[in-house]
Amino acid sequence: MKKTQLGLLTGFLAYAIWGFFPLFFALFRDLASLEVLTHRVIWSFVFVTCIIVVSGRKKHLLEALRSPKLLKGLLLSSTLVSTNWLIFIWAVAQGRVLESSLGYFITPLVSVFLARAILKEHLDPWRQSAIFLAMAGLLWFLFMIGYLPWVSLALAITFGLYGLVRKQLEVDTLTGLSVETAIMLPLALLYWSYLAQQGQSHLVLPPDGMTLLLMISGVLTALPLLLFASAAKKLTLSTLGFMMYINPSLQFFSAIYILGEAFDQQQFIGFCFIWCALLLFIIGSLRRTEKESWQQLR
Repeated sequence: MKKTQLGLLTGFLAYAIWGFFPLFFALFRDLASLEVLTHRVIWSFVFVTCIIVVSGRKKHLLEALRSPKLLKGLLLSSTLVSTNWLIFIWAVAQGRVLESSLGYFITPLVSVFLARAILKEHLDPWRQSAIFLAMAGLLWFLFMIGYLPWVSLALAITFGLYGLVRKQLEVDTLTGLSVETAIMLPLALLYWSYLAQQGQSHLVLPPDGMTLLLMISGVLTALPLLLFASAAKKLTLSTLGFMMYINPSLQFFSAIYILGEAFDQQQFIGFCFIWCALLLFIIGSLRRTEKESWQQLR
């Protein structure tokens, strides 16, 4: 299989797994969101650590653990990603997957806004217009529908900040995730012990169906990140950028056609603002890529 084809396959699989996350985590609706997060952290750590040991990457992990500066950055990214996971798990349990999909639709726009606000990156008119149009969509939800989609904003902001932090840290995906889950692990184990003492833990031995699903949640957390990292080495950034919308699109259709969430005309108009903003964002990205390619040819 050619390099680009393999990259497209691994990239598609990564975004498809993320896109079908709501269907998987909907299986835990009867469990407390914090307990699901606890198991997601524990089993992600176990799975990633096993991969590191098997692949002989212990040296990279030890180097990361010896760097106080890197550990401070990963402490922040760990807090952001665990918050993002918890909000997502809660949103699925509450039947708010549409809001979750909206959050991941606007994540690229939030990332661009953060790059402008924090890194002082220049925004072309296309991206500026996209951000203003997305804000108009959020105002539509607030004033015409009567609520601010805080779940969407929280998911987009936490993931946007997570990407911003990780972008500035010199650490690979696998090592970074291992340290992040290791940072969260003590709190997860403490809460797990508390639930076990109270007789409320859903982890039993020998494992039943729910226990196995909780363990699989860790594998499903790490697997798409590894597939994405593989795709990133084989594809251009613009290609990965376009594939990004597979995730919220699958969440959107899953919410309506599988999970049966209501979707009325007012919500449709609000989403249209966001989709138009993304269209402007994509056009601007294409024009920028075309301009950079032309300058390189000259």
